[in-house]
Amino acid sequence: MKFRGGYNITLQGRPSKKVKILPEPEALYLPLESKRFDFTSIYVEEGQKVDTGDVLAVDPGNYDVPLLSPRAGTVRLSSTEGHIVLEDISTVDDVPDYDKDSIPHIARQMGASGEMRHKLLALGAWQFFRDAYTNELPDPMGTPQAVIVSTLSLDPFTARGDVQFKNRLLQFTRGLEYLQSMLEYQPIYLVIPKSRTKFHDKVKDQIRGYAWVKLIEVPLEYTRTNFNILARNLGLKRADGPIWGVKAGGVLAVDRALTHTKTSLVRIVSIGGPGVKTPEHVKVMAGYPIARIREQYAREGQMRLINGGFFTGRMLGEDEIGLGVEIAGITIIPEHTEREFLGWLRPGFDRSSYSNAFLSTLRGKFAEKFTTTLRGEPRACVSCNFCEEVCPAGIMPHLIHKYLYSDMIEEADAARVDLCVECGLCSFVCPSKIELREEFIGAKVFIEEEKAEAEAQRIKQEEAVQKEQERRKESSEENLY
Repeated sequence: MKFRGGYNITLQGRPSKKVKILPEPEALYLPLESKRFDFTSIYVEEGQKVDTGDVLAVDPGNYDVPLLSPRAGTVRLSSTEGHIVLEDISTVDDVPDYDKDSIPHIARQMGASGEMRHKLLALGAWQFFRDAYTNELPDPMGTPQAVIVSTLSLDPFTARGDVQFKNRLLQFTRGLEYLQSMLEYQPIYLVIPKSRTKFHDKVKDQIRGYAWVKLIEVPLEYTRTNFNILARNLGLKRADGPIWGVKAGGVLAVDRALTHTKTSLVRIVSIGGPGVKTPEHVKVMAGYPIARIREQYAREGQMRLINGGFFTGRMLGEDEIGLGVEIAGITIIPEHTEREFLGWLRPGFDRSSYSNAFLSTLRGKFAEKFTTTLRGEPRACVSCNFCEEVCPAGIMPHLIHKYLYSDMIEEADAARVDLCVECGLCSFVCPSKIELREEFIGAKVFIEEEKAEAEAQRIKQEEAVQKEQERRKESSEENLY
C-alpha cells in the first residue's frame, strides 16, 4: 500500500504503557453534546435515582444512540447548563437497561445478526463505530462494503492499540469474530504497525488462520491510520456503500456487549503533552470532572487542555465541566505568555521545523517542548508547497487557500477541497502559520450547503414546471368538451 504525504513530530509528554485507574469523583458531569452526538431527548427527571447503565438521554438524529449512566446516582438537570449531573454516585453492578422485549421481533426479522446489532446500539458499543468517509455514525442495521479495524493511534496523544490490548488480546480476537458473524462476505481489514515488535507478533499469531481478516501493515507515521485515507488506498469507493471504521477500543466494546451483555462505560484515555506533570494512560468514565484532571496533571502556570490529539483536537472551553462520551485523549500544552529572551541568538535550537530551517537540524531527533505559540503572526502564503508535500489526500492546500481567499468558491470546489481529511498537517508545516485546516472545514460546510440549496431550488423549479404542464393539459382537455 502506497501512501501520500504524512509527517511525524516528537513531542514531550508521551504517556507510558501503564494504565492508572482514577479515583472515583463525588459527582459526574455528562455533556449533552460531543463532536458527533447531540443528546437532546432526555429520558430522566430531576432528582431521579438511576443505576449503572440506565439510559439518561438519546440522540434522535443518530439512530437513538444512548447516553448511558456510568454510575448509580441522583440526577440533576438544572445545576449545570448543557450537562446531566449525577450526584451521590456509587458503584453498582452493571444491569443494562435496554428493550429486551424487542429482541424476539428483531431476531425474527433480521436473525441473529440483527439481534447483535441491536445490543451493540443499546449497550453503547456502537458509539465506537464511524463511517470511514463521512466520519459519522453508520446505520447499525446497514450493510457495509468493508470494515476497517485499526490497532494504531498516531495522533499525539491518544491511546495506542498496545495499551488498549494489554492482557486483552483474546477479547479483541473474540470481538473480531463477532464482527465477522454480523457480515456476509464483506472483508475485515486489520491495520497493524509495520514493525517487528512484541505487540506486532502477538497480533499476527493470534489471528493466524482467520482467512476473513486481511492484514494491512502500515508505517508508523501520522495520517497512515486515518480511516478516510485507508479506505482510499484500499480502493474502497464511497459510492459503493458505507465502510465501517473502528479502533481497538471499539472491538473490545463489541466483545463486552455480546459476550457479557455489559455496557462500555469506561475508556482508556491518554493524558500527555509538554504541560503534563506525569504523562499517563488512565481508565476514566464519561462525565469525569475536568477540573480534577487539571488539578492532578497540569503543571503550574497557564495551561491549555485539548480534547483529543495534538493535530485534530479542540480546546476544552470553560463551559465544559466533564469529559464527553467520545474522549480519547487529553493533551496539555503551556500557554505562550511571554517573549523568548534573545531568541534570535539561537533560532529554533529547541524547536523542530519541517523546512529544516532551524538550528535543531543539527541536534538529530529530540522531543520538542511545544507551546500554544504560532511562532510568529500569520502571513501571506509564500507557495513553499510544504502543505502539498505532507497532504495525505493528494490535494494542493496552498492553491485552494488562494481560491478561498479570493472568494473563488467554484474553483476551490473543482480543486477538490472536499477530499480534505482534516488531519491538520498542512497547518502545522505552514511557515506562514495560515490556519488551513479550519479554513477548509468551513469551506466544505459552505459548499455542501450551497449545493443542497441549489438542488432544492432545482427540484422546486421542476415541480413548478410539472404543475404548469398539468394545468395546461387539464385546461386543454376542458376546452375539448
